[in-house]
Amino acid sequence: MPDAVAKGGPVIGINRDGIRSGGMPARTVALTFDGGPDPVWTPRLLELLRRNNARATFFLHGAQAARHPELVRRIRAEGHEIGSNTYTGAVLGESSAPRFRSELELTQSALAGATGLRTNLLRMPRTTTPDTLCGREWQAARRAAGYGYVLVAADKGSRKPAQGIVRQLSQTESAYLEARRLLRDRTIDRFTTVSQGLGLVPYASPSVVERWLGTGLIQVTRLGQAFSTAMIWILGVAGGLGVLRLLLLALFARAHVRRLERFRTGAPWMREVSGPVTVLVPAYNEEAGIGSTLRSLLDSTHRELQVIVVDDGSSDRTADIAENMGDSRVEVVRQPNSGKAAALNTGLAHARYDIVVMVDADTVFEPDAIERIVQPLAHPAVGAVSGNTKVGNRRSLLARWQHLEYVFGFNLDRRMFEVLECMPTVPGAIGAFRRDAVIGVGGVSEDTLAEDTDLTMALWRAGWRVLYEESAVAWTEVPTTLRQLWRQRYRWCYGTLQAMWKHRGALLGTGPAGRFGRRGLTYLALFQVALPLLAPVIDVYALYGVLFRDPWESAGVWFAFLGVQIVCSGYALRLDGEPVRALWSMPFQIVVYRQLMYLVVIQSLVALLLGSRLRWQRMKRSGTAAEQIGGPVPYRSGSVPMR
Repeated sequence: MPDAVAKGGPVIGINRDGIRSGGMPARTVALTFDGGPDPVWTPRLLELLRRNNARATFFLHGAQAARHPELVRRIRAEGHEIGSNTYTGAVLGESSAPRFRSELELTQSALAGATGLRTNLLRMPRTTTPDTLCGREWQAARRAAGYGYVLVAADKGSRKPAQGIVRQLSQTESAYLEARRLLRDRTIDRFTTVSQGLGLVPYASPSVVERWLGTGLIQVTRLGQAFSTAMIWILGVAGGLGVLRLLLLALFARAHVRRLERFRTGAPWMREVSGPVTVLVPAYNEEAGIGSTLRSLLDSTHRELQVIVVDDGSSDRTADIAENMGDSRVEVVRQPNSGKAAALNTGLAHARYDIVVMVDADTVFEPDAIERIVQPLAHPAVGAVSGNTKVGNRRSLLARWQHLEYVFGFNLDRRMFEVLECMPTVPGAIGAFRRDAVIGVGGVSEDTLAEDTDLTMALWRAGWRVLYEESAVAWTEVPTTLRQLWRQRYRWCYGTLQAMWKHRGALLGTGPAGRFGRRGLTYLALFQVALPLLAPVIDVYALYGVLFRDPWESAGVWFAFLGVQIVCSGYALRLDGEPVRALWSMPFQIVVYRQLMYLVVIQSLVALLLGSRLRWQRMKRSGTAAEQIGGPVPYRSGSVPMR
């Protein structure tokens, strides 16, 4: 740094004639404020200056000027001076050439858009007195001077106001108090701006293009502020819904356990259901798993069964395998391909018994599953019972994620739904029904792609209750590729939205129908539709916070939410008798799997709103539903304790 700078005044000009520096005349003070404009402290400082009939120089950040152009205009209108403090407060000596240029030019654009002026004054961030302009900062100062700027530093603290000073302050409470103290100093004759004190020309006229760019920058910034505000509100709503759902699940799961202990065991109406049961197995090209499914049913502890396999136009050996089971309890009905709902209605027409259990042909059952799932039907008000569906093929990471979803999402949800009396779905994998109740609502409807959800909602609207029997365990095969998973969940979600819209009248119903509508449909709308639409904001905002805000705070919030989910998932696994070691994959599930489910909901909702028709999508089976239990037939009697 040249001596002319180190030993000169705080205002420095560099041109072809060399370096010139100067300072305020005696008994003259130039108050300068860095940063801002700040919506809190800038108006207070302006009011303080107005009361004392003083003028000052405000070195503004361009980003803040674009956010608060009205404050920039007020500063100018009240006779104060405006200089540049760069766009973001970046250290110019450490900035690359493109950023150096952007920091200066964007600030000029913001000022041009707000006031129609281009400033000639620059205060470099993190510089105070002239002797701090050393090394890289001095090189940056020379470059800035090449753009036509006059550099403004500050006098050392040892210089007295009576000698004339340039005082550097920020736009904070402490700066406000310091400015008020100086304004009361009787040894000072005049408080003025930097340019007035030295006779400088503070402004230049920007070009028309620069004014347009400045106006555009302010508008874009305004839109960005509105978007950021909206995101904060959405983040709050999404986070609140997420936490509320977790709390509800944990609270009602505990209530469900207590309810089982208090009312089911030994309840006067709970006589044993031991009569014959019809099991309906709709099947389409299920040769890979139909044998295991039927063997698990025939090995059931509930011996008096009629097992009806409805072959829905299969092109493989599904019907042949079923006919060769060698057990008279198995009946095979063949029909042209008509869809699952039609196959179930065909089975109902052939059912001989009052209790019907509907199952999927890719599912294997615990020996006591049929016996356990029909017991709640002893109560005359119960029309249907949901079983406990578990993932059998858990070897891949994708399948483990679905395992966690089944236990934490589906099964924990069902515990809550039973307590609230609003079970929206008896899954197609395992569900027990009164035959007359199903026929009374018109059978299984073909109006939606989620025929199980549609049927369950219809039963509620007809006045029947629907319960959950967690001890009736069935092992199902889940998709093992992202493509298969997407197609399955897209169909599920699309069909659920169809069923919700179809049965929206339950919101105004009375009795069981009204309870289901106002509790069940509201829950689905909030947590199965609204939350997945809003929840990506949590992840996007967390990423934004890590990159552009406080990374530790953002990461802390994200990990806190993850911790709550892990605790709730651990509780769900414990209730379901599952090992908690599966929790190791949950962080990866949240990062990858959850995003996929969000996109499924978005696509389903858009497709429904656009009136798109979705065809039935069938997953290719491999017959691995019993993989988790070590064989084709699930011999694990007693693995889930009777409650």
